[in-house]
Amino acid sequence: MSTRNFLSLLDFSPEELRLLVSRAIELKKLNRRRADPAPLKGRVLGMIFEKSSTRTRVSFETGMVQLGGHAVFLSPGDTQLGRGETVEDSARVISSMVDMIMIRTFAHSIVERFAASSSVPVINALTDRFHPCQLLADMQTYREHRGDIAGQSVAWVGDGNNMCQSYINAARQFDFELRIACPPGFEPDENIVAEGGNRIALVRKPADAVAGAALVVTDVFASMGQESEQQLRRQQFAGFQVNADLMSKAAPRAIYMHCLPAHRGEEISAELMDSPGSVIWDEAENRLHSQKALLEFLLPRGS
Repeated sequence: MSTRNFLSLLDFSPEELRLLVSRAIELKKLNRRRADPAPLKGRVLGMIFEKSSTRTRVSFETGMVQLGGHAVFLSPGDTQLGRGETVEDSARVISSMVDMIMIRTFAHSIVERFAASSSVPVINALTDRFHPCQLLADMQTYREHRGDIAGQSVAWVGDGNNMCQSYINAARQFDFELRIACPPGFEPDENIVAEGGNRIALVRKPADAVAGAALVVTDVFASMGQESEQQLRRQQFAGFQVNADLMSKAAPRAIYMHCLPAHRGEEISAELMDSPGSVIWDEAENRLHSQKALLEFLLPRGS
């Protein structure tokens, strides 16, 4: 079997993605009963972090332990990736010692180059272009709370960033309509939008995006590496907060998501974050279970 990578949602077929979501839900139930399977006993995941993250490290490291394996954490100071050693050389060396590799970095080209020279599966744990692992968790969360997302209307409110662009890919793969509301100058990549076809619509007003939506999604206005723009972006994104008033324009049983960490009172109100009906905390936990399904899929028993 040839090595499979997970650099974006488009690397898997829609059928494979739906199977992953189903398996993630099953693994979550097994975990609740302390009946986790251990198909990755003796296997090692190399975790390369050029961008730090609480949820990504905890979820992948815990997931490997629960599946019977082990994870090796490599911080920016622990590797020569792209500094004293080429990305390609690092990929050849590291992949000769571990069974899988996840990378959380800035430029998407880094994971593409790394995967091209790796002898083991490579997972994109976030780049400036895509965040596919978070989308697996989001799709799991929606299915758990509302069923199949196919045919539904989803609204993205905020920056047209890597999460927004991953939602465009999700609209293609999971068959839903996506309306995106961004301030001028903050739209997602036009080529990614074009590839989404008629499932994707760009609007200017958050209310137009949210109207009748079954799911409303947002993210921070300034992502990691954009901290110097924080104050300016607060002004540019005025009126783009997801709050109770905006949610009142969505479908009657609409839910909202945020990949976290959140800036309460900026892109999302504290009222929604703390609401008893919020699924954001389930969404965060589901990073663990959806990634376990992904790890199991990429390195099946006996491979």
